[in-house]
Amino acid sequence: MPPLIRFDNVSVAFGEQKVLVEATLGLEPGERVCLIGRNGTGKSTTLKLLTGAVEPDDGKVERPNSVRFSLLDQKLAEESQHTAREFVSLGMAAQLDRIARFQGLSALQSPDRATLRDIETLQREIEAGGGWSVDLQVDLIVSQLGLPGERRMSELSGGWRRRVALAQALVSNPDLLLLDEPTNHLDISTIEWLEDKVRHYAGTVLFVTHDRSFVERVATRIIDIDRGKLRSWPGGYADYLSQKARAAEEEDQHNALFDKKLAVEETWIRQGVKARTTRNEGRVRALEELRDVRAARVKRPRTARIKINEAEELSGRKVIEARNVSHAFGGQQLLDEFSLRVMRGDRLGIIGNNGVGKSTLLRILLGELTPDSGSVKLGTNLEVAYFDQLRREIDPTKTVAEIIGEGREYITIQGVKKHVVSYLTDFLFSAKRALTPVAALSGGERNRVILAKLFTRAANLLVLDEPTNDLDVETLEALEARLAEYDGTLIVVSHDRYFLDAVVTSTLVFESGGNVTRHAGGYSDWLERKRTLAVVDTPKQSAAPSRERTQPPPPPRKLSYLLQRELDGLPARIEGLEAQVAQLQAAIAAPDFYRGPQAEVQDRLAALASTEGDLDAAIERWTALEDQAAEIAATREQPSGD
Repeated sequence: MPPLIRFDNVSVAFGEQKVLVEATLGLEPGERVCLIGRNGTGKSTTLKLLTGAVEPDDGKVERPNSVRFSLLDQKLAEESQHTAREFVSLGMAAQLDRIARFQGLSALQSPDRATLRDIETLQREIEAGGGWSVDLQVDLIVSQLGLPGERRMSELSGGWRRRVALAQALVSNPDLLLLDEPTNHLDISTIEWLEDKVRHYAGTVLFVTHDRSFVERVATRIIDIDRGKLRSWPGGYADYLSQKARAAEEEDQHNALFDKKLAVEETWIRQGVKARTTRNEGRVRALEELRDVRAARVKRPRTARIKINEAEELSGRKVIEARNVSHAFGGQQLLDEFSLRVMRGDRLGIIGNNGVGKSTLLRILLGELTPDSGSVKLGTNLEVAYFDQLRREIDPTKTVAEIIGEGREYITIQGVKKHVVSYLTDFLFSAKRALTPVAALSGGERNRVILAKLFTRAANLLVLDEPTNDLDVETLEALEARLAEYDGTLIVVSHDRYFLDAVVTSTLVFESGGNVTRHAGGYSDWLERKRTLAVVDTPKQSAAPSRERTQPPPPPRKLSYLLQRELDGLPARIEGLEAQVAQLQAAIAAPDFYRGPQAEVQDRLAALASTEGDLDAAIERWTALEDQAAEIAATREQPSGD
């Protein structure tokens, strides 16, 4: 089967900056590809090449006209007067255009710029000809994402607008789904829903993300932009890391051998006498070729070297103590009789869906906001660095160097005086970029500016509210490594599960009704505990327990007969449901499908949605029973302790 889209020696440059250099790429039908690269290396340019918004300077992009695509942009959707449902409907433009062409109607002149009025007119024409109404498909995606369909975009928070934009990208079921930082502004539950949606998506998906947990769970292949080339690595994120490390080691060995050979030839040419003889002219030409190869070599970019300016004086042993704190906002109870003690050296992560009150909790704990009831007491000798506060204070008209140096050329980091520009190179800013106004920076670069500014402050309490948004993977890894060495107290709010697992040792989880509970470990530890409680049935205690029985009942040695029988039958059921889904999808993809009776079309679409729901439920049940069986087996293998 030919590739869906192909790059053939594509080169793109903006001024002196070479973004892609003779890059090749092929996207196959049905695969899920993650595009990784540093901020500014060309990820967004690659997406624009795929959609045709940008054409290459050299080379060719083979993009068949029949391929339909939709793009979730990295930028947050505008606060327009469209309702959420109307905004989602705009994503049906390409699908309606395709239907119209099949039915011989006047298609949209520009599907990617169609207005709501154009779409409604075309929809009426299609319905008048006995075609399919798009209302059902829009209703399905609005329902799946739980969107407030009748509320205007201007009334929605950033997280909700992101979910609406995601629905707009998904609603038309394109052949190629392009997602640029899809997890930004989404809470963990929505991210997990999106993971499941992408894993079962029938078309091809290419996505750009810094969320490594998302990559690991979704990607079948990773493409990274490395010095202008698109390099492909099969598998998930863990596979990518190991393969990339081996490739880097092999590159270093090859370069070392090459440089050794070049040094030998340079020594020979400096002798001067033999080089002038006719029989050695070939060796001279070979040396010149070696020099050309060495001059064309592009070094691997330097890695981020993040330093945190820790306070010289330790905080008191007790950092924060909250007692019976309650707080409501907009009629919603955010905190209910919440108590917490944070001790020096604690590394605390805060988890919860959008709107539950995570940032409000931080402000209460730091004394910025007074709760409705209860008390918060801060410890002694606290020197606080608060990420979200800096985000609000950064002046976009100032240059990066002015923000960091506050008018000075030198700053002091960990007792060492350092030039501002030199310090910024550790955060991957070139000298030229350091003199750029903040307003001209990308989202990831702005976050790096805030981190760089934050870490100039001597602090023994570091508070980070969503610090990972828009950061590239290499910067995230450098940040995680430095935070792991940080000796002070750390409180972090994040939807990045990988990041939480790497830097925190306990979590605060927002439950329903304003309840917040503390758990040991990171996100994965909490999730495993939650799954165990949900899967393993708690033994019911009788009203009058027997006095003779002083020991708890032994754990089960295996699944019950009925559960094991159910587990054994699930693979065949899943396979059968997958076949039904594939059959229905093939029927719907047929060119004449939408020419049939409207009732029959809608019945077939409803059948597809129902079968997909049954498939998802079967997979979830199979996973739950497998986990339960594995847990029982692990318990059985543990020593009894007698």
